[in-house]
Amino acid sequence: MSRPLRSARVLPPPEQPAIPQRSGSTASYWLYLLPGFVLLLIIIVIPLVWNVFLTFTKWRGVGAPQFIGLENWAKLLTDDDFWTSFGNSIWMVLAMVVVPTIVGLTVAALLFDVVGRKFGGKVGSFLRATYYLPQILPVAVAGIVIGWIVRPGENGALNQILGAFGVGPVDWLGQMPSALIVLMVVLVWVQLGYPVVVFMAALQRVDPELYEAAELDGANWMQRFTAITMTIIRPEIFVVTLTCTIAALKVFGPVYVITQGGPAGSTLVPAYYAYLEFFTKRDVGYGATIATVLTIVVVIVSIVFIRVQTSLERKERAGL
Repeated sequence: MSRPLRSARVLPPPEQPAIPQRSGSTASYWLYLLPGFVLLLIIIVIPLVWNVFLTFTKWRGVGAPQFIGLENWAKLLTDDDFWTSFGNSIWMVLAMVVVPTIVGLTVAALLFDVVGRKFGGKVGSFLRATYYLPQILPVAVAGIVIGWIVRPGENGALNQILGAFGVGPVDWLGQMPSALIVLMVVLVWVQLGYPVVVFMAALQRVDPELYEAAELDGANWMQRFTAITMTIIRPEIFVVTLTCTIAALKVFGPVYVITQGGPAGSTLVPAYYAYLEFFTKRDVGYGATIATVLTIVVVIVSIVFIRVQTSLERKERAGL
């Protein structure tokens, strides 16, 4: 007679080792963020609040600010120099955003797709560094060099070259539109390297098989550029356009070094106009008002760019 089977004994699962609990609370993690918050408060928040407060005062930089309400803002609405400076910002956007972005995108695509294939990546990297060199050149040094080139009279390098062809000397920075043209050419020269570097880095993530497939289908370089390159690196195009637009709206150094807003305010920009009110006319309250308006415009432009980019990305995901 067979013996009855014993019921199988189910063993409990092995106990997991207890995870040691860290002493203290999550507040300790905020200590690592505290230096950044302090710097943000000191460098950005407090100066911004103080600047906004000064827009309602009349102050020459010494003594106590005198509260005058909305007088600075009312003066701003009827100030022809202020509106002229913002009108000149359109030319700065053209010189620092439109031209560098279009030319930089084309140059980056040529360096990556044409020069890189025929001469190797080292040649393309060398040319990329060459384009970026004006970005790291100090503004003061660039201004001295440009001033030597466009110096009025026969001593200027450009006038000497033109004199060899029988053209008389030109006062490039003393009249319009030559002063604005010289400033815009310098801004294009300085700004071009930034889009080239960003776009060449973005092109590294484009699958080469896409170009090969399009080339086998008979697509020329321009067709590959518009259908593949422009589509894939669109986020980088938005980043370059936004950052260059902000730089164009608050441009100061080249204007200060080369033209100083002249002749007769024809190259005056908001940042330089605020500087004149701050340090030349000693009207700190009105200069703060100009700076505050410029800040508001930059914030609005940034929000518009981000929303447009987000909307396009949503449409692309919905299409997929």
